[in-house]
Amino acid sequence: MDWTLEVIVVPISDLDRCIAFYADQVGFKLDHHTVTEQMQFAQLTPRGSGCSIVIGNVPGQAQMEPGSLKGLQLVVSDAAAAREELLSRGVEAGEIMVLDERDGGTLFSFEDPDGNGWVVQQIRARAEKPLIPRDPEAAAAGEPA
Repeated sequence: MDWTLEVIVVPISDLDRCIAFYADQVGFKLDHHTVTEQMQFAQLTPRGSGCSIVIGNVPGQAQMEPGSLKGLQLVVSDAAAAREELLSRGVEAGEIMVLDERDGGTLFSFEDPDGNGWVVQQIRARAEKPLIPRDPEAAAAGEPA
């Protein structure tokens, strides 16, 4: 039996501000924005990821202080290009650090508007061998993975 990690609740203070940050600035896909009488939340997914984040008024989030989640990690094939993409979209990103010359040892970080901390790790092998195979039809149409 597989046990897959598919959703992480990220504690935030302002849903609309964070939807704009994650979708427009970081480039996550807004999967849905749900409003009910009991709650309001959004699910967003990084390009090429099998795991999404959920932000807003959801069970579990009330026990976490906005900005208290640290060490969330994204993996990219080119840290310099990823950092430039974030900077061009107005995200304050830290400098690239090379902790180890081997694949996986290059990192940089950024925070969301509440201070939740993200680390972006470079694994060059992801360019040729992504964890989730790309859809050949979408690639042929020029859609991002």
